[in-house]
Amino acid sequence: MPPTPESEHLSGRHRDTLRQIFDHPTSHNIEWHAVVSLLDAVGTTSTSHDGKLDVTVGAEKAFLEQPKGKDIDAQTVVDLRRMLAAAGYQPA
Repeated sequence: MPPTPESEHLSGRHRDTLRQIFDHPTSHNIEWHAVVSLLDAVGTTSTSHDGKLDVTVGAEKAFLEQPKGKDIDAQTVVDLRRMLAAAGYQPA
């Protein structure tokens, strides 16, 4: 399947992270820094006063909490899938 027009500008690393987010079963080793890098590439991010990551991708907005470890949890994966899909980002 060809990449969606929205994902053509992404680097290989960003495409890998996008694929991990949409993989089934849910991956449990998606690194936070890779997610932040992807979100910076497809939208805007800033850190709010309470330490959460304020993310806007297209018309979608979310506040994500940095995990205690290096990997994001399953609920964050679900939230990212919804946000990215609504903004037109799908893996190739």
